[in-house]
Amino acid sequence: MTSTASRHRSAGAPASPGPTQASSGEPPAGTPARPRGRLDWHQLLRWLVDDGLVSDDDAQRLVRRFGSGASSLHALVRLGGAGLQHDGRALDCEALTEWLARRVQLPYLRIDPLKVDVGRVAEVMSLQYAEMRKVLPVGVAADAVTVATSEPFDTAWVAEIESHSRRRVKLVIANPDDVARYTSEFYNLARSVRNAQKSGETAATASFEQLVELGKTNKQLDANDQGVVQVVDWLWQYAFDQRASDIHLEPRREMGAIRFRIDGVLHTVYQVPLTVMNAMTARIKLLGRMDVVERRRPQDGRIKTKRPDGAECAGSIGAEVEMRLSTLPTAFGEKLVMRVFDPETVVKSVEALGFSSHDGERWAQLIGRSHGIILVTGPTGSGKTTTLYSTLKSLATDAVNVCTVEDPIEMIEPAFNQTQVQAALDMGFAEGLRALMRQDPDIIMVGEIRDLATAEMAIQAALTGHLVFSTLHTNDAAAAITRLADLGVPPYLISATVIGVLAQRLARTLCAACKVRDEDTTRESLDTLVRPWRMSGGVRPYKPVGCLACRQTGYRGRVGLYELLVMGDEARRAVHPAHDIAALRRQAVKDGMRPLRLAGMMKVAEGQTTVDEVLRATPAWSES
Repeated sequence: MTSTASRHRSAGAPASPGPTQASSGEPPAGTPARPRGRLDWHQLLRWLVDDGLVSDDDAQRLVRRFGSGASSLHALVRLGGAGLQHDGRALDCEALTEWLARRVQLPYLRIDPLKVDVGRVAEVMSLQYAEMRKVLPVGVAADAVTVATSEPFDTAWVAEIESHSRRRVKLVIANPDDVARYTSEFYNLARSVRNAQKSGETAATASFEQLVELGKTNKQLDANDQGVVQVVDWLWQYAFDQRASDIHLEPRREMGAIRFRIDGVLHTVYQVPLTVMNAMTARIKLLGRMDVVERRRPQDGRIKTKRPDGAECAGSIGAEVEMRLSTLPTAFGEKLVMRVFDPETVVKSVEALGFSSHDGERWAQLIGRSHGIILVTGPTGSGKTTTLYSTLKSLATDAVNVCTVEDPIEMIEPAFNQTQVQAALDMGFAEGLRALMRQDPDIIMVGEIRDLATAEMAIQAALTGHLVFSTLHTNDAAAAITRLADLGVPPYLISATVIGVLAQRLARTLCAACKVRDEDTTRESLDTLVRPWRMSGGVRPYKPVGCLACRQTGYRGRVGLYELLVMGDEARRAVHPAHDIAALRRQAVKDGMRPLRLAGMMKVAEGQTTVDEVLRATPAWSES
């Protein structure tokens, strides 16, 4: 595998060791001689006392606690689990590793598996050698190989690796738990990829039928097919760890690209041989109950799996993750996209959606009504599904019947009665909604109003006393009224049934671990961007920096930006055959609507996001 992302190091650590450090881990000239061999917890404890991180009393108590008994734990792990603290910060294994790196003047590295070229580093040394020396290659360049270790004084092996690889060795200090974990995983993954590639090279596209047959025999899989299984498992584990919302497998001319969408932005994380990608696609299609052999037409499927960290709590719904699959034939092969639906992310409490107190109260009043149509608008990927599912979940009590018609069902929710649109059976949104009307529903959710027939059925449901939720693709809230009129819905029916429209966008939120105050963004500059409004209250803008927690992007997570139009009496009068959308927007503002751009700048003033993010995500305000 080839990783295309660059390696990042922790703030405060050198970018790379100097020539003397890189060759054998020796200290720079003029520094005291360092000990040799494996780390000893007594020595580390003395250094912690010398550096003022641990008091003499705490050190003595720790010596009495540990006694003279031997332990198989690494010295850093043993001290990290002792509950030591300094200035209110826990001296855990990670903190002690960073401290040790500074003390021995070597770079500190937090191993990121998505930035390691697993195939190349596994060729530097064997698995047995790496485990024996407790080291792990993490980077290979033309003239140097970077090796992570938690034993900075055990460097007898460096000369052997330099001779074998014909490259300089650059030492970096890493958490011993990470070194042990990733040593096993990297080498197993490299072996799986090699096996998968061999299988693909010998069978090529004809191996798809073979994969289907072997998949039915379950435990009688041979090593090559098991390699494909392990690569796919690793792919999902990485995606879940990195909070990816979408996984793309894209065949190219020479190699296949694997990309993750994280916080709305696509990142290329791997490149694999096409034979491996074909086998991975076949494996995923098999699990998604799709036709493995058919590669000429698009297909859809879904998979339900569990997070690796939730394996022990199998009864917890939070451990389960659903993935919606979609394939598409391209010039170089079959492209596969997996959309990840984590229940903990998709279904939130209404309070956690990110509404301001002003809009939160208005939204709660709106969804508390007994009948009418509530529309949620925005482009694909703007969070409409999360808003709808979270709202419906809050309304789905034992006293009401919540029914949905979706295409496709985004995520299975036990509290709803969900119906899938099936075009092959002539069951579209209109037909599904017509059938739902005979199921004694209280609340109905229609996945999308795409045509006049669906709009008419939704209006009929609202007129007969049902609360109807649906979505439209428009730029702002007022444009949803125009869209319904364009579909052919009479204005008098729109004004009689539509009770509110929520337009929304998603903006990346600043990483809380590394954001810093932005002195360049002032109240005056924000006022300029939100004219004719003016910012009130405190203005505490921040800007991104980048750290390990946010993968050096400066952003972590996303926040919703909302524009809520509530159809009051005056707003209804603006809905007429001539349909003055400018008048509707002006009246909506008088009734309390805050435009998307203004809602975004309020998040900037609160220090949650940046001006650039809001300008990217929201349309400019226009009364025309």
